[in-house]
Amino acid sequence: MRVFGVTGWKNAGKTGLMERLVSEITGRGITVSTLKHAHHTFDVDHPGKDSYRHRKAGATEVLLASRNRWALMHELRDTEEPALEDLLPKLAPVDLVLIEGYKRDRHPKIEAWRAETGNPLIAPGDDSIRAVASDAPLPGLNVPNFDLNDTVGIADFVLREVGLGAVGLEEVGS
Repeated sequence: MRVFGVTGWKNAGKTGLMERLVSEITGRGITVSTLKHAHHTFDVDHPGKDSYRHRKAGATEVLLASRNRWALMHELRDTEEPALEDLLPKLAPVDLVLIEGYKRDRHPKIEAWRAETGNPLIAPGDDSIRAVASDAPLPGLNVPNFDLNDTVGIADFVLREVGLGAVGLEEVGS
């Protein structure tokens, strides 16, 4: 499975970049799934809903299905957070998985960076970061520096990095 990440500090533009990349890359006929790391507790259902009640009652997994989608919730119940390499096989096969977050993992990534946040760049100390997408020029980087809004250029770069850059639509999925 081909994977490529978008990483960076909070408010760097990761989610917006992910959204634009998914749209651009799927528009080229390439199948994409995403995996996002959350640093906080989150819920995909809400108090009072049947699935929430099942989970709160002690179910380890709750699968919610309709004619439009299905979602599987798995409660960790005080076990360790699963590693990225344990989560990837849970996804159905696609051409590319884009990963948001997981800045400490070793998969190839692009760093989203905004000057206004005042955060340091991660790229200079992390060789898994293959490029930086920023809202300001960053002279002296040892990796390519894209404008944060250059979705087409960033998508081209990502696809070349994962070996899908010169693939024709009829060859995707091979």
